[in-house]
Amino acid sequence: MFKKILVANRGEIAIRIMRACRELDIPTVAVYSEADKNALFAKYADESYPIGPAPSSKSYLDINKILDVAEESGADGIHPGYGFLSENPEFARECEKRGITFIGPSSDVIEKMGSKISARNIMIDADVPVVPGTEEPIEDVNTAIDIAESIGFPVIIKASAGGGGIGMKVVHSREEFEKSLNSIQSVASSAFGDSTVFIEKYVEEPRHIEIQILADKYGNTIYLSDRECSIQRRHQKLIEEAPSPIMTPELRKEMGEAAVRAAKAIGYENAGTVEFLYSKGEFYFLEVNTRLQVEHAITEMINGIDIVKKQLYIACGEKLPYKQEDMDIRGSAIECRINAEDPLNDFAPSPGKIRRYRSSGGPGVRVDSGVHMGYTISPYYDSMISKLCVWGKNRDEAINRMKRALFEYVVVGVTTNIPFHKAILENDAFRRGELTTHFIDTHNILEDVEKIVDKEANRNMTLASALDNQNQKVAAVTSAVNAYLDGYKKQNQ
Repeated sequence: MFKKILVANRGEIAIRIMRACRELDIPTVAVYSEADKNALFAKYADESYPIGPAPSSKSYLDINKILDVAEESGADGIHPGYGFLSENPEFARECEKRGITFIGPSSDVIEKMGSKISARNIMIDADVPVVPGTEEPIEDVNTAIDIAESIGFPVIIKASAGGGGIGMKVVHSREEFEKSLNSIQSVASSAFGDSTVFIEKYVEEPRHIEIQILADKYGNTIYLSDRECSIQRRHQKLIEEAPSPIMTPELRKEMGEAAVRAAKAIGYENAGTVEFLYSKGEFYFLEVNTRLQVEHAITEMINGIDIVKKQLYIACGEKLPYKQEDMDIRGSAIECRINAEDPLNDFAPSPGKIRRYRSSGGPGVRVDSGVHMGYTISPYYDSMISKLCVWGKNRDEAINRMKRALFEYVVVGVTTNIPFHKAILENDAFRRGELTTHFIDTHNILEDVEKIVDKEANRNMTLASALDNQNQKVAAVTSAVNAYLDGYKKQNQ
């Protein structure tokens, strides 16, 4: 097992990884920017090192600074979490060169899956269903228009190096194609340094379903379960659930086996996710996420497997202790991403200081977070406050439990998307499992959000004032916890 692990990330995912390490008695190293010098994750780690100014380009994306800290601290493994450098093949390659284990797939695998054109062609050879589209980059606009017409409008233009919903546009006619193509090429060049684009048939009314896989160094690959991630805005996931409400044992087996073929076709090792679009009884390969997913927690809740610990064991060369027939799904789990953003203002980020904070609790509730009362949501990074996850013996119980958990959650000082989540959970179509990636617009969810905000204004003020009565006590507890963590670090350095 590892002697020491550096976590090349911040916030809740850094703490999540460090928790797994602490349970395995593995010391951890945090790296932090100037904006995060007082963040909980930096204090939770056994050692912490500053790596630069707040902008991520000068800190969390600086490969050399992070690797220098790894060598200075004696870390023999690096866990990248998600985002930042987690799917950067150069980072993985530099880890390999310096003899530091990158806890994830190889740099070659990351590079292959970083290009959507390359990934499509590999999947075609592996007999994994893909959306009809081009197999080569688009170079000539007239040829591209002819291809689009042969596929049939609407089509979607995608940046080959894109990700996170950036670099894609739906085109409904020949007349708008050239302008859209130029726009996406410009976005791709600016965001990814690569203007390469391709075309796919636009799948209308799709569901977004993904399969969690684990693969060791000895060719053993299994799928754990499926997740439904169709509640999105601008291709960014907001609510996920496991398993998908449409899933049958037969469909899960078919999609799971396709995911395993995909993983084996690229020589995948460690934890990963194969994403699919599902529509009208058919499913199509979307991409492989070569990292730990944000929503991995709900798979852990229904499978009983600590995915982060399995990542560490696999990276150390251990064989998977499971076979496919060992995988068992128990109950249903839902995750709501609690973000500091205003759903009534186009989900604009709402940075600022959290003045009052009380997270949910009780049976079947898990909160993965890196914030606390007095914490400042920085404008430099993602606005996530926490991942609120619940488990129930079935989907109905999970939905009701999430509604209760959202009722309990109090955040004062920044605007959050909690009313948005409440609106989704109260929607009849959601309860029936009638989901698509267009759900928010189709069901006018933002109108319901506005009603909820107005309805709950007085209740939220009452809850906030209740916390005011305990303000001094909570502040004292927070101070004591921080002092304990500081003392613990000094004793163990």
